[in-house]
Amino acid sequence: MPAPFDLLPLFGKGILVTLQLAAASAALAFVVSFVAGLSRLSKLRVLRWVTAGYVETFRGSSLLVQMFWFMYAFSILTEMRSMPPFLAGALAIGLNYGAYGSEIVRSAVKAVPTGQTEASVALNFTAFQRMRLVILPQAFRMMLPSFGNLLIELLKATSLASLITIGDMTYRANVINNTLYRTDEIYLILLLLYFVIAYPLLRLTRWYERNASAGRS
Repeated sequence: MPAPFDLLPLFGKGILVTLQLAAASAALAFVVSFVAGLSRLSKLRVLRWVTAGYVETFRGSSLLVQMFWFMYAFSILTEMRSMPPFLAGALAIGLNYGAYGSEIVRSAVKAVPTGQTEASVALNFTAFQRMRLVILPQAFRMMLPSFGNLLIELLKATSLASLITIGDMTYRANVINNTLYRTDEIYLILLLLYFVIAYPLLRLTRWYERNASAGRS
């Protein structure tokens, strides 16, 4: 019988899939966070309502159900038989965490002192210039620690993708366990793998928190 860590190479493809899924989902979540967050601050009431509906729907429903919806129920609205599992997983995770991220963006923008906006108005900046040159640079510093925490949560959420047959680390662990029946060792390795991937993000988040705090002191 091989030693516990001799099982590690069996996770190889699963590690790569987890990293790819996390990267794709995070990229989508980051873009959606800013689009939805700024849309909720729009002067257009219809845009605010539509965005609020999206945010509350994705925050108020199960991520796992959203994955299954994209993979299977989505075919009702299209001519596709079913959506590829990786795409369904990335869309569900990205849009779900993008909804949470939009609240980070919205609250950070609103936290910028009104005096900054008034000063930019006095300098005859357009609304776009005010947002790009004055408000967002200050708000982004406040967003970074929260976005770091959100990224770690997103990474852990990718484990749900195994339930829609995406061959990530959790899926590989289940397959290996069904073959070797060494549950304790296999899931200990899985736990350590998630920690090893998440730890640099944890350190980076703490570094941003310290620097953001120093910038406000």
